[in-house]
Amino acid sequence: MHHWFMVTLVGQDQIGIVSKITTALYQGGCNLGEASMLRLGGNFTIMMMVDIPTGGKDALNHLLQPVAKELQLHLHLDAIEGLLHHHQVPNVRVSVHGADRAGMVAQVTSVLANAGLNILALESDVGGNANHPFYLMHIEGIATAGILALEEALRSLFASQPDLKVTLEPIETVVM
Repeated sequence: MHHWFMVTLVGQDQIGIVSKITTALYQGGCNLGEASMLRLGGNFTIMMMVDIPTGGKDALNHLLQPVAKELQLHLHLDAIEGLLHHHQVPNVRVSVHGADRAGMVAQVTSVLANAGLNILALESDVGGNANHPFYLMHIEGIATAGILALEEALRSLFASQPDLKVTLEPIETVVM
């Protein structure tokens, strides 16, 4: 029987996090599904789908807690369905650039959601300097109501936020 968990670890970035965590999982007989790892500021975060063959959450916690403690990481475990190979392929990419300010992500994603965008991935970054910060956001998703609905919604956003620069482009996927 499969016992799938979403394992989340967060802490200060340092060399060896991925190696030590995945080694502990491998030695414990676990199988990894999909994973996402990235550095945000000086912090590292990893989310992994992990299948533990026996013992469930307590056994997985027992495997990972010593490594998390050693690396001073916060560990969180959630039981999930192991729906591997259920990928949705994005058909549109939106890029946003503008002066950094509170509410930018909420405003942009709300406009896009109202126009039918199912967001599959969002990455953002802050650039510039303390006196002149700017915000970059890249979104990939599925335009459920079509790309024209997104274009129309973004036009209304431009009207209310003229300092934003937004590009919208279809993603061409080749299926063989």
